[in-house]
Amino acid sequence: MSYTTIISTADLADHLDDPQWAVVDCRFSLQEPELGRRAYEEAHIPGAVYAHLNEDLSGPIEPGKTSRHPLPEVAAFVETVSGWGIDAETQVVVYDDWGGAIAARLWWMLRWLGHEHVAVLDGGWPAWTGEDRPSRGGVESRPRAEFVARPRPELLADAEEVARNIESGEFLLVDARAPERYYGMNETHDPIAGHIPRARNYFYAQNLHEGRFLPAEELKRLYGPLIGARPSQQVVFYCGSGVTATHNALAMLYAGMGESRIYPGSWSEWITDNTRPIATQEDDPA
Repeated sequence: MSYTTIISTADLADHLDDPQWAVVDCRFSLQEPELGRRAYEEAHIPGAVYAHLNEDLSGPIEPGKTSRHPLPEVAAFVETVSGWGIDAETQVVVYDDWGGAIAARLWWMLRWLGHEHVAVLDGGWPAWTGEDRPSRGGVESRPRAEFVARPRPELLADAEEVARNIESGEFLLVDARAPERYYGMNETHDPIAGHIPRARNYFYAQNLHEGRFLPAEELKRLYGPLIGARPSQQVVFYCGSGVTATHNALAMLYAGMGESRIYPGSWSEWITDNTRPIATQEDDPA
């Protein structure tokens, strides 16, 4: 059986000794970037390798041009994934301690490069430890594999496409940030507050209850009024820097509503060009 959205702690526990399974710890703190790595070295799920959001899941930042977490070059990311011992046959499980908000970034990146056998651990590290499941410290590695990328550009939207959409309304643009950031009332990470005109707001944390994903049917009920009758490819998520937006893409797919798209540059890229419009009120046309 292949896991492609989320996976339970029990199902992962049953496969800890399976060499065809790779576990990746994605714990990370935006406020203290080395906190996640230190936590991993102190204790992690046995066999897990560590993925650093800034170093492994992002490319170099170009001030005034890129987001805070630009996608890495495909070749660089392929090298990283190969170093984690992941190939086409590997079932990957990713986890964090933030409700899957960081782990979903790796989940989506692997899907973007054609690897569908990847799932986010439901409940993450808190659920694993809360059930007294095994852990160990130190730094682990896996035998190198050869990961072959099969990019899926249809999962992406860029700034130009998003800009055209302000007039055309060709697709539904959804901001995954907290409402106060969407409305420009409490911007905690970027120098300019607000949101992209025409965007609606669906805070990614609404996908969760006590750190776990809501049941698929409940997610479908929540997303239904937002998505309407649109095909999933006409839904584009963004956030602050292209990380938590992927959590909404995961929730939609888990709910059986299809595969949406991501604007990976997100708000922090959008505001690098002062000719791009911004909004602070939810008065844009749907």
